[in-house]
Amino acid sequence: MKLHILGCTAATPRTLANPTAQVLETKRHMFLIDCGEGTQVQLRRQKLRFARINHIFISHLHGDHFFGLIGLISTFMLLGRTEDLHIFGPKGIKEIILLQLKLGNSYTAYKLYFHELESKETEVLFEDDRIKISTIPLAHRIYTNGFLFQEKETEYKLNIPVLEDLKIPVVYYPKLKQGGDIVVDDLIYRNADLTFGPLPQKSYAFCSDTKYYEAIVPIIANCTALYHESTFLEKDAALAAKTGHSTAKEAAKIAQLANAKQLILGHFSSRYNNTDWFKQEAITIFPAVTIAYDGLTIEF
Repeated sequence: MKLHILGCTAATPRTLANPTAQVLETKRHMFLIDCGEGTQVQLRRQKLRFARINHIFISHLHGDHFFGLIGLISTFMLLGRTEDLHIFGPKGIKEIILLQLKLGNSYTAYKLYFHELESKETEVLFEDDRIKISTIPLAHRIYTNGFLFQEKETEYKLNIPVLEDLKIPVVYYPKLKQGGDIVVDDLIYRNADLTFGPLPQKSYAFCSDTKYYEAIVPIIANCTALYHESTFLEKDAALAAKTGHSTAKEAAKIAQLANAKQLILGHFSSRYNNTDWFKQEAITIFPAVTIAYDGLTIEF
């Protein structure tokens, strides 16, 4: 998994910071998570291929999380896109986008599929043989979801030098890749002696926007990386509670309770001119903290 931060500021664009948007890249997919203003410019700056984006996940219908969507959809059309595009987001997103396309007389030549969300329980949105994507119900001023991206168990990696030494026929390789033992000429070969075992399953939890909400902890437990909004510092905790946001310390507490391996902080209020302050507060509770910034790439 490789995460590209396209934008991580709260509410409005700034000179050197864009509203929320991320790309999670896997071997087979490129998922766009939220789509604030400037997203397609950031995609170009980071040299990410537009054509690989077939699934877009919108957390909620506050503008700083989806105002870039209609522009991206239109650019796809101008680039001659033919692949289907799937958009997952709260109920109402289909009406918003189709009204803009209708009034602009600019319907797409490719198929748009809207998957509108209403459930307040976690649900699976997408699944194939490599990855599962589920919602993380959050607690904000309006209906909001985060998203959990979970790798499925990968194939076992073959120890080719050992296999060749033992002259194991390649016909047995598929069974070994699935973790099975094999019998060759009445001799039993244990899988552990012929493979390196599967790589650890990775998972990424995206949580923005939300107040401090411990109900998400069982859903995101043991995640490889957690992105959690930290709009405010602790001195403004009352404002965070009033607006349905979190402080850096609250985000760190969620990471600690969930036993996350890494915490990525973002969605910073423009009232602060130094994002290092967020890290300084968070590491008093959780040590593995990364501060998001536009252009940051993290490989898990």
